Amino acid sequence: MPIIAFDIHDRKPYDAGQAFGDVGPYEQIDGVATFAVDPSNPANALITDLELAPRDVDGRVRFEADLSILQPVDSSVGPQRLLVELPNRGRRRIVANFNGGPPLEPARDVHPGDGFLFRHGFTVISIGWQHDVYRSDALMGVEAPPAMSGNESVSGQTIVEFRPNELQTTYLLANRIHRPYPVADLEEAGVKLTVREWEDGPYVVIPRDKWQFGRETSIGVVADAEYIHMADGFEPGKYYYVTYTTNRAPVVGVGHLAVRDVSLFLKAPSEHNPTPGEFAAAYVWGVSQTGRMLREYIYFGLNVGEDGQSAYDGILPHVAGARRGQFNFRFGQPSDQATPTFGHKFPFADESTHDPLTESNSGLLDRLRSQGDCPKVIYTNSSAEYWRGDASFAHIDPATGKDIPGAPEARIYHFASAQHGAGHFPQQTISPADKSEGAYPSGVMDYTPLLRASLINMDRWVVNGVEPPASSHPRIDDGTAMRPKVALDALAAIPGVQGPDPNRLFIVRTVDVGPDADRGVGRWPAVEGETYTHYVAAVDEDGNEVAGIRMPDVSVPVATHTGWNRRGGNTGSPEQQIPMAGWSIFFPETAEERDRSGDPRRSIEERYLSRDAYLTAVRRAGEALIEARYALAEDLEAMIDIAAERWDHVTRVEEAVPAR
Repeated sequence: MPIIAFDIHDRKPYDAGQAFGDVGPYEQIDGVATFAVDPSNPANALITDLELAPRDVDGRVRFEADLSILQPVDSSVGPQRLLVELPNRGRRRIVANFNGGPPLEPARDVHPGDGFLFRHGFTVISIGWQHDVYRSDALMGVEAPPAMSGNESVSGQTIVEFRPNELQTTYLLANRIHRPYPVADLEEAGVKLTVREWEDGPYVVIPRDKWQFGRETSIGVVADAEYIHMADGFEPGKYYYVTYTTNRAPVVGVGHLAVRDVSLFLKAPSEHNPTPGEFAAAYVWGVSQTGRMLREYIYFGLNVGEDGQSAYDGILPHVAGARRGQFNFRFGQPSDQATPTFGHKFPFADESTHDPLTESNSGLLDRLRSQGDCPKVIYTNSSAEYWRGDASFAHIDPATGKDIPGAPEARIYHFASAQHGAGHFPQQTISPADKSEGAYPSGVMDYTPLLRASLINMDRWVVNGVEPPASSHPRIDDGTAMRPKVALDALAAIPGVQGPDPNRLFIVRTVDVGPDADRGVGRWPAVEGETYTHYVAAVDEDGNEVAGIRMPDVSVPVATHTGWNRRGGNTGSPEQQIPMAGWSIFFPETAEERDRSGDPRRSIEERYLSRDAYLTAVRRAGEALIEARYALAEDLEAMIDIAAERWDHVTRVEEAVPAR
């Protein structure tokens, strides 16, 4: 068993002992799991540099990871389902995403929201996996072993990308606020700093005498192997890349082993396992970054453990698009998604396809199928992943422009007109993804009901053999997919709306990362080649998407919703997109207001006779989603309440203010 110990640091009632429906109260268990894996076992063969890590007396590689468990106090109640999440950049996100809790800062104790996961009896697991997270009570991570060359750590070339939102002279050598790869030699001659005006623009080299490895302090600029400094400042909105040699090489891919082996550990009763074990089914879920990691987990066929047992019955990557990431190669930075590296490489779809740009033939599910026990997979995406330039690759061949047949083991659901994260009021202009300022107020469409249904449909599929509803996403054959510029042109008539420069949209190109790519070692910067052709969902006369699963916000609209937004304010590059952000712009309330503004969209009063008539239409739309099994009956009233909130906002209904 790869987990040889679980050191429990805290065990307590969850949410002060609150009972969740018939399942009753939960308890929370927090601690650190110790792993010992065999680098010679075929199940671990694709983990980059695992064979270079130090070994214990039994010849195994050890590492530790943070582990948190939320489980029913009475294990005999409920359906005995194991649900594992990969914390996003160390932050626990599964409960907030499914239970609709308030958007909180990272914390050890997560808000239960409306209790959805707990009322359904899931044992919810969070496992640390990311090597460069600064571990704390709030952030979960893994302490990865080093890759060694003799008595020294392996050294080599790495690349760090950053994009400021304001002029600043010092930057940490990491993506986000993570543990950086230190510079091996502060005076290294071969280092290079380049800048791009936009993500796919030409590289311009910044002379070496204009910058240094260091940081500003109260006594001036001091040399520092973890920072870069440029006196003239790094300009907001531009992309900077610094390439240098580092001498720290953690085995990044042990994060995959932590994800796999925690399930195998918890499913088998033992003296170290605080759960009853013997779960009827086990699922793993990841959002955004960790959804991309699950796509890589699928691609590498890592679902089978050292003993030949399968870890998960179902895999649910959420808002991952068609990319993978930096989760299993030397000097990988798991939080980086934009730098052209391994995560941009073919294949993109489940079924094997031919890529004439790289002369490759493969599919994501190839290895899992060859093992004879392929888990079920449900992919859920928002519109933002299509506008990121890659989500369509999962089901539209970028080489031929034809629809790719769906895999029988998988479903792909597109949440029409949604931004990356579920929307809510009040609207914001600051993107939670990278803190840049948007030109338009953020999207408000809350797709939580669709996400919940995907989990329940997965459970019915695995346990009861009930096929989930058909995949729903943009297609070429029915005209519901279009090129991004066509969609932007359709929105241009809305007053005040200006799309990003169509020539500076996010795209994906072929990437050549060097001759050692097959063993997980790259050469930087990657050599970029031809562009893959991508598609987004077609839009209707209101600018809302016609493809995918349409929430009542889209099918009975009071606003236009998108999965893209443009940079605004003082964050630079106003002609470019903000990653992952969308916008919602409400219809005019009256025909007079519409005529005055020149808005081509029909007003609220021209669409609906009254608030009650509108909510009746919303109810019918919600019932249709439930009948199609894209939503759950228990969420109908919530969908109607959300719609009422939208109506009251656009018609300026306010609570009465007491007289003073």
